[in-house]
Order: sequence, then structure tokens, then C-alpha cells
Amino acid sequence: MNAKSKSRVVVLSGGISHERDVSLRSGRRVADSLAEQGIEVELRDPDAAILDYLQETRPDAVWPALHGASGEDGALRGLLEFLGIPFVGSRSSASRMAWDKPTAKVLVAQAGVSTPRSITLSRDAFRELGATSVLDAIAGELPVPVVVKPAQGGSAQGVTLVDDIADLPRAMVHAYTYSDVALIEQKVFGTEIAVGIIDTGDGPVALPAVEIEPLSGVYSFEARYNAGETRFYIPARLSDEAVSRASEAAIAAHRALGLRHISRVDMIVDGAGVPWFLEASVMPGLTETSLFPLALEAAGHDVGWVYSALADAAIAEAAR
Repeated sequence: MNAKSKSRVVVLSGGISHERDVSLRSGRRVADSLAEQGIEVELRDPDAAILDYLQETRPDAVWPALHGASGEDGALRGLLEFLGIPFVGSRSSASRMAWDKPTAKVLVAQAGVSTPRSITLSRDAFRELGATSVLDAIAGELPVPVVVKPAQGGSAQGVTLVDDIADLPRAMVHAYTYSDVALIEQKVFGTEIAVGIIDTGDGPVALPAVEIEPLSGVYSFEARYNAGETRFYIPARLSDEAVSRASEAAIAAHRALGLRHISRVDMIVDGAGVPWFLEASVMPGLTETSLFPLALEAAGHDVGWVYSALADAAIAEAAR
């Protein structure tokens, strides 16, 4: 896609998820980048009229820069597929698998990628089986530190690092605020990294690994989106061998989940250089402090060109 094509792309951002504000920032960055490439861009906040609008105007492609359930759980993407409207990003089936962290862990582990030991627990089971008994059983098998997180969600919302077993009940309640299912995962010590993946039609390519060092020690929502609260190192301060293994693991995860066009795989690389899969995002943050644009720039890519190439790939696939 280039300026001569005059293609029209509708960027969706905002939505009603907990990550609305982040999505608005991502969408604006995407829209500005596409416009700089000479593409006709509309930036819209999805509402009750959006499907009628898309059917009536039939854009060449939709870029769903939506984070959280409104854009990453597969529902909107399934509707776009049903309506025959091309869009950037993973298809609905793959999005549903990646969105559910326990499901993603199983699929990625089957592909040979290490993932931390964990247990998944619904709110109903937690209550009906007796919170005290359940927590005692968990503590006996998963010694602290553990990470408690909603089974579905992003941007570290509802996530708690538990160093003291006495804090586990509060962490469970916090996770259940964001999802009816919680994932309790053994903490892996090492270097936290994120590996972005792009595929413009020739197969997935791993971007340089971004090392994450939050000043507070925890890569929280605030540390992700408030400038100055986290140090990023590109390239990551890892050996060439460890970076290579992490890149291979990220691509393996991307493929195992059936992802498309764009993704970000979050991992911990332990002291032995082994990458441990944590989760995958089908629409990574694209704000001024997000990891994906940082990795694109570190790889020497023009952000606008990549975004337009991804839209081009979506249009080309739909035409086949």
C-alpha cells in the first residue's frame, strides 16, 4: 500500500474495556502513521452504529486498535469476518485462544515452549470449594512468589505479585475484579522481555527483544503507560544465544496460536537462557511508550511503512 493506492482504512479505537484510554492513544498513533503514508484514514470509536457504518461504506480495511475484551477476545473480529470486511490482525478463532491465558499456555507448551507451572481457578470454584481450603492446597504446590492474574485481560490490570502467602486472598479478589477466572502462576526469575512479531505476507519475523526494567520492580499498568517509570533496553541485555532462543520461542508461540500480521509475546528469560512464555497479545499497545513501536524503530523500520504494509497484507489476503 502506498500513497498512490488511495486505500481507505478505518481505525477503531476506544471501546468500552478497562483499556479504553490506552486504545485511544494507540489508535491515534496508528491513524497518524497511516495518514503520513498518504492513506485515507478515518478514526472511529466503536458504538452501536459502527457495524452499519462499515457495511454501508465498505472500507478497504479496518485496523482494530482496540485493547482488552472489546478488541482482542475475537467477537469484533468474528463480526468483521462475517461481514467480509478485511482487517489487520489475528482472526477471531486465534484471538479467542490467545485472549484466554490458560488456553494459550497449553497450546504454546504443546509447541515445545516452556511456560511457568500454574493453576486456573474460577470465582465459583474458589467460593464453593472453600477459599481457605483452596488457598492452602495452592500454597502447598505453588510456593511463593507467585503471580496472580485474570485469565483474560491485558495491560497488567488485575495482576498481583505475591511474595507472602497471606496476601494471596487479596490478590485473588483483585484478579476476579477483572475476570471470572484467575490464573495463579509460579514466578520465574530472570530478565523480562517482549518480542514483537510482524508478518506482511512472507511469514512471521521477530523484532528485536525489548528488555523491561520497571523502576518499582513490577511492570504494572502505571509502569507501562506513564513515561519515566520503566527503563527499556533495546537490544536486551542478553547473550546472542539467549536472544536467538527467545526469538524462536516467540515465533513458535505466534504460530501455535495461529496469530496473524502483528503480535507481541511476553516472556521471562531465566539465568540459563531459557525463555518462558507468559502471554501473547494480538493487538499490542502502540502508544508513545509501548514496546512494539520501540522494537520497530530499533529494527530500523519506518513505523508508518510497516503499518501500511500490514493493512496491505490484510487487503491482499481478503482478495485471494
